[in-house]
Amino acid sequence: MILRDSIASRWEFTPLMNRFLAVLSALLFACCAAAAQNLTSDAPVAPAPAAVTTTQSAEVAQFQKIEDSWADAVNRRDQYGLELVLSPLFVDVSAQGDVTTRNQQLVQVITGEDKTLYLTQKVITVRLLGDIAVANGTYTLHHKVNSTQKDEKGIFTHVFERVRGGWLCINSQRTVLKEDSNAKAKKQSTAEMPFHIPLFSRGDKGPQ
Repeated sequence: MILRDSIASRWEFTPLMNRFLAVLSALLFACCAAAAQNLTSDAPVAPAPAAVTTTQSAEVAQFQKIEDSWADAVNRRDQYGLELVLSPLFVDVSAQGDVTTRNQQLVQVITGEDKTLYLTQKVITVRLLGDIAVANGTYTLHHKVNSTQKDEKGIFTHVFERVRGGWLCINSQRTVLKEDSNAKAKKQSTAEMPFHIPLFSRGDKGPQ
């Protein structure tokens, strides 16, 4: 009888023990999950990657090809070539402050009133901002001002947008580099008086 009661008590104790272990495991799992969540929330958030600015890279070479295509289209009066570079939203601000759209730029190329117009552009840096890229560089524009031939030298900022795997320029800003007036005056003075002969007096001579 005693053995039977012992066996019965053991069978009743086993489910209670299993239930207690299950509850304890659930509580431990909940505590671990809460601690992990607190650690995750308290951990410092990694800063977003900054914009990449490059001076010597594949990006510079890539955008140099685009700038070369742009200049080539202008020099050859190629309307289709220019359409492949400029976005329909393109706005240009010239060094003189004139604002033109893409269509106006195309008209200028088609009419080709200035037969001496010749453009060269060199990319110096490229800044990537996701689907936007900003290219900075130098340019030389040979053109006619009234009846005088002129070489306009300056810097440009071109903003490109990624479209269907390629890049189209949406904004252009040019600034003329000012010439050094002192250097120019010095050059003219040197041209007018190529030789300088010092004059000596008796007092200027050294001891005999």
